[in-house]
Amino acid sequence: MLNMRGQPLMPTTQKKGKKLLREGKAKVVKRCPFTIQLTYATGEARQPIKLGVDIGYTNIGFSATTKRLEVISGTLTLRKDISKKIDERRRYRRTRRGRLWYRKPRFFNRKKDEGWIAHSTHHRLASHLSLVKKLKSLLPITFKRIEVSNLDTQKMQNPEITGMEYQQGELQGYEVKEYLLEKWGRTCAYCGRSGVPLEVEHIIPSSRGGTDRVSNLTISCRACNVKKGDQTAEEFGYPVIQQQAKQPLKAAACLNNIRWRIVEQLGAEHTYGYITKYQRNKLDLEKSHVNDAFVISSGTNQERCRPYQVIQVKRRNRSLQLNRKGFKPSIRRQRYHLQPHDLVKFDGSTYKVKGVHCYGTRVILKNVKGQDKSVVITKVELVKYGKGLLFNLC
Repeated sequence: MLNMRGQPLMPTTQKKGKKLLREGKAKVVKRCPFTIQLTYATGEARQPIKLGVDIGYTNIGFSATTKRLEVISGTLTLRKDISKKIDERRRYRRTRRGRLWYRKPRFFNRKKDEGWIAHSTHHRLASHLSLVKKLKSLLPITFKRIEVSNLDTQKMQNPEITGMEYQQGELQGYEVKEYLLEKWGRTCAYCGRSGVPLEVEHIIPSSRGGTDRVSNLTISCRACNVKKGDQTAEEFGYPVIQQQAKQPLKAAACLNNIRWRIVEQLGAEHTYGYITKYQRNKLDLEKSHVNDAFVISSGTNQERCRPYQVIQVKRRNRSLQLNRKGFKPSIRRQRYHLQPHDLVKFDGSTYKVKGVHCYGTRVILKNVKGQDKSVVITKVELVKYGKGLLFNLC
C-alpha cells in the first residue's frame, strides 16, 4: 500500500484492500505484487520491517519480515546471456572499425578506471541493488542484512590444501601445453592415438560456459577435436573425462568481487553463511534461497507467505527480426508496439503476449483455453508492459 505521495505504507489485508477500492478511496498502481495507492490523507504509523538478502550468481533470495509475519519473499533468477551479448557487441564494433579508411590513433584510452569491474559482474551487482530498490518502493523497510561468504577458490578445488601450497599452483614449473601432455600421457584423451599432432581442447566448450582453467583443458587429435564440436566430453561419450573437469570458479570469483560492494552501497549489515546454516538447521528448514533469506532477516516463527518467482526481462532488443534462416543483419526496422511478456486484455481476460506476426497485424497470446492463440492486434488492450523485474507467484 502507498500513500497519496507514492511512499510505502504497511501492507494491508485483501479484504480491506477490496473495500478501499470499492469505495473509491484507493486505486490500483501495480498488479504483481498487487499494490494500491490511497487517494486520501491518512496516518502513517509503521512497524519495523527487516529485509534479508541471500546474494547469488544465478539466483538471489529475498525475504522481508515483521515481528509477527513474513510480508514478502521470493527468488530472483538473473539473466545468463550478458557475456554472450557483450562478445557479440565487441565483434560488431571491431567489424565497424575495420571498415574505416582512417582512424585517429588511440594510445592513451586503454586505462581502466579505479574500481573497474567486468560488465557481466557489474550486471549482477546492479541486479542486487535494483531488487532492493524495488522492494523499498513497496515496503517501508527499516533494516537490511546481507549474507556475505568468503569463498576460498583454491580450497574448493583441493580441500586439503595448506600452507605453501597456496603459492604453488598446479602449473608450477610447467607451460600449459607441456603440462597437459604430461598429464594425459602424450596421447589423445578421446581416441588414445599417439605420434600425431595434438591440440589443446576444452572439456566444457567456451561456448557452453567453459573456462580456460587448466582443469577444463585436455589434449586431443585434430579429428576428435573437430568431431566433438561444441559438445561437452560427457555428451561426446566420455563421462570419465568430464568428471576430471573440476568445479568452475566463475561464480565464486564474481561473488567475492561484489559482496562488500553490495553491503557498502546499500548501507546494510552483514552476516556469514555458517551463521545462516546454523539458524536454518535450528528451525528445521530445507536449503533454499528463500529460506536462507528468511533466516537472514531474523525470521524465527513468523507466519510465512507464498513466495514470488522473479525473472529479469530485457525489453529492448537490438535485432528486431532475423530472416527465416536466422542470418543477420535484421530484416525489419520498425518496432512493434507489443513485445513478449506484455500483459493484455482479450475477451474480458488477461493474457501474456508471446509475440507479434503477420507484419504487426496479429498478436500471439499464451494459454488461451489451454493453447496459444493468434488474434487481431486491434482486439487486445494493453494492461502492462513486460520489462524489468517480473513478479510471479510460485
